[in-house]
Amino acid sequence: MVRLPATALAACGLLARRVLGALEVNLDDQESIKAAAALVAEDMLTFYHGDEPGWVPGILPGPPPDGDYYWWQGGAMWGALLDYRHTMGVKKYDDLIKTAMLFQVGDDKDYMPANWSASMGNDDQAFWAFSGLLAAETGFTDPPKEEPQWLALAQAVFNEQTHIDRRVEGGNCDWGLRWQVYRTNNGFDYINTIANACYFNMGARLRRYTGNETYGDLAEKTWDLLTRLNYINDEYDVYDGAHIPDDCKSINKAQFSYNAAMLLQGAAFMYNATEGNKTWEDRAKGMANGIKRVFFAQKGVAYEPSCEPSMGGCNTDMKMYRGFMHRWMANSIQLAPFLYDMLMPTLKTSAAAGVKQCTGGDNGRMCGFHWTSGKYDGDMSVSLQMNVLGALTALIMPGAEPPLTNMTGGTSQGDPNAGREDTPLKTFPPITTGDKAGASILTILIITGALSAFAWMSLD
Repeated sequence: MVRLPATALAACGLLARRVLGALEVNLDDQESIKAAAALVAEDMLTFYHGDEPGWVPGILPGPPPDGDYYWWQGGAMWGALLDYRHTMGVKKYDDLIKTAMLFQVGDDKDYMPANWSASMGNDDQAFWAFSGLLAAETGFTDPPKEEPQWLALAQAVFNEQTHIDRRVEGGNCDWGLRWQVYRTNNGFDYINTIANACYFNMGARLRRYTGNETYGDLAEKTWDLLTRLNYINDEYDVYDGAHIPDDCKSINKAQFSYNAAMLLQGAAFMYNATEGNKTWEDRAKGMANGIKRVFFAQKGVAYEPSCEPSMGGCNTDMKMYRGFMHRWMANSIQLAPFLYDMLMPTLKTSAAAGVKQCTGGDNGRMCGFHWTSGKYDGDMSVSLQMNVLGALTALIMPGAEPPLTNMTGGTSQGDPNAGREDTPLKTFPPITTGDKAGASILTILIITGALSAFAWMSLD
């Protein structure tokens, strides 16, 4: 496996200057970076209540209107903590992470609990699989034997998303992975980059971890699909997607950082797994240059060009993307060291800007969204803490131990046949005469209650 020499960190001047602000980070001192990251992680977890009585383990408050966050964002947060844990050597959150990740596996051990079916996207499911893969790749404690295992969980997700009932047959969109899992969900007819990039990324990582080339073949097939559809163009712009009724030809050309960064990371895994294949080297370089050109155009600071120019233009999902981008760029360096000189100066500049604006909240160190402004913007969320945690983690990650495989110390047990062969909607038993009678009584009670309420209001 290709690995970055530890001496490269010092030689390339990673930790270059001091950033003064509420976090007081000395970027010449890795211990200072770790201390700042510890504070950011602590503040991030103030938004999580799944370890408290009456709350559900694993998820963040939501979905809207009950809270700001969707199911997938909980899975994403555990991934951020796993990267932080591995890079910084912090194990204080291990029990929290394990409990959360096992609670959400679902009845079929595939990260698709039935109570989230109304908003279940293939990308949502994949983000939980990513955390399972990270657990396997970083040597996180394996669950007890009677519990689902990290690698097998990721394989279950990949297998289910390979099945044709998640995909398109025929036409220009042929073999495209749909955005949504269920046909009843809005977006079932949308073939977007994120769902397919997730699948590509999982395939590349499973190829490297297991050594099974079939995963790599399917990853490459997905890359070819994205380039054939022109979702990835010759300049390595990465577009959002298109709809099946338009035969995937009327492309939404919005660009978001996590799409490109996920493809970069997958290309780096494929480069490493194939022991330096030139095609994957060229693809990783092209993607790295495209990311710098599109998402760091504002003086080297992370920026979402498709939503950030408009105040309030980025939704809760979009505000989480740049933390992924920083981490996945750094992880790509671990796997493809030739990316170091291309990416590390940018990651350092952007992290400095991210830290600088963390001056909000009652503790004076909460982070906002607009890093290019140089000042705190008044926004506050788990996403914004995750972004800065990701940026700080990325500064040290290239020198950390690279992802494990089952040949280099990985202990997670897999199951190549994990997952379901179909994705049925939840069904309910037939309505009986008793059910109808009960429903009639309930209806009468509701109407009577409503009339009473109207009568009460008319008395005012």
